[in-house]
Amino acid sequence: MSNRYAAEDLHAFVTQLFHRAGLAQDRAAVMANIFLQADLLGFTTHGLNRVSSNLSWLVNGETRKDGEPEVLSDRGSCFNWDANFLPGPWVLSQAVGQALQRVEEHGVVTATLRRSQHIACLAAYLPPIIEKGCIGILTCSTPAERTVSPQGSRDALFSANPIAFAAPAGEYPLLFDISMSVTAGGYVSRAKREKRMLPTECLKDNQGQLSKDPAAFEEGGSILPVGGADHGYKGAALSAMLEVLSMGLSGYGRGDEQSSHDDEANSVFLQVIDPQAFGKSADFLRQTTALCNLWESCRPDEGSDSEVRVPGQRAWSARSRQLEEGVELYPSIMDDLDPWADKLDVIAPRPID
Repeated sequence: MSNRYAAEDLHAFVTQLFHRAGLAQDRAAVMANIFLQADLLGFTTHGLNRVSSNLSWLVNGETRKDGEPEVLSDRGSCFNWDANFLPGPWVLSQAVGQALQRVEEHGVVTATLRRSQHIACLAAYLPPIIEKGCIGILTCSTPAERTVSPQGSRDALFSANPIAFAAPAGEYPLLFDISMSVTAGGYVSRAKREKRMLPTECLKDNQGQLSKDPAAFEEGGSILPVGGADHGYKGAALSAMLEVLSMGLSGYGRGDEQSSHDDEANSVFLQVIDPQAFGKSADFLRQTTALCNLWESCRPDEGSDSEVRVPGQRAWSARSRQLEEGVELYPSIMDDLDPWADKLDVIAPRPID
């Protein structure tokens, strides 16, 4: 059976799931859009793959269905909200919308969120920023989570601490979404579910020994920071920086007691930059386009039959193609959503033949 679905059918389906789980229709549609955007861009571990867990949080009361974020501070060009466990994709979408409204006046707008329910794929929030001709920087951390060990330690300290960046360029934006760990927790979980080893030794067991077995992580081990066993001090330093920006500036992090309810709560840092605040848009685009073109023209390694990959090129192409031809879902995603469709009495979409 095909795993390809029309994008609009998936959006309608997931919107109805969230609505039946208790969200207002407009909020449910925003949630569905963020998860769909992740799969359109190719980030399959944090797109529709995360719908099931978000439905569970709503049904179990771990995610707040109603209300608005509390404004803790607002100086126009910067603001801080306490989301108090509102749905992450919805509340962060509201913050992005606010930043885009304000950036024309302020040039640079910075926002932080505390106690947002898990925000899923960071790259999924970037398309509207790109389409407005702006630069987007987004990072988050999870105060209750310790999964990534610092260089030279067997003990986990950091969360995965992803960072996403996008800047308009030529035919596609420069865009990436990467964690400060060698691999993301979603890939470790997927490998465990599929009973396979990871491709490299990107884990440590609880004795500090390198491993590619996902069971080592589940049994008290950790994920290596970016840089791996040899240069992980670089990833650890970057992890610390991102936790300062997200936890430190939002005022919610490792200095606070965490309850079991806080398990997936994110602290978030968002910055939107309008290049026209610094000069002509054409000058900015000339530089970013030149960078991407030069990157594309770099010679591949000897013996390689693939082109040099520029971050954003493949993702933006996949988004355009899948909007037109259908979204290729990872095989396990509909397996996880079908029980929710039955439980919430929502008709699942038909795949495209």
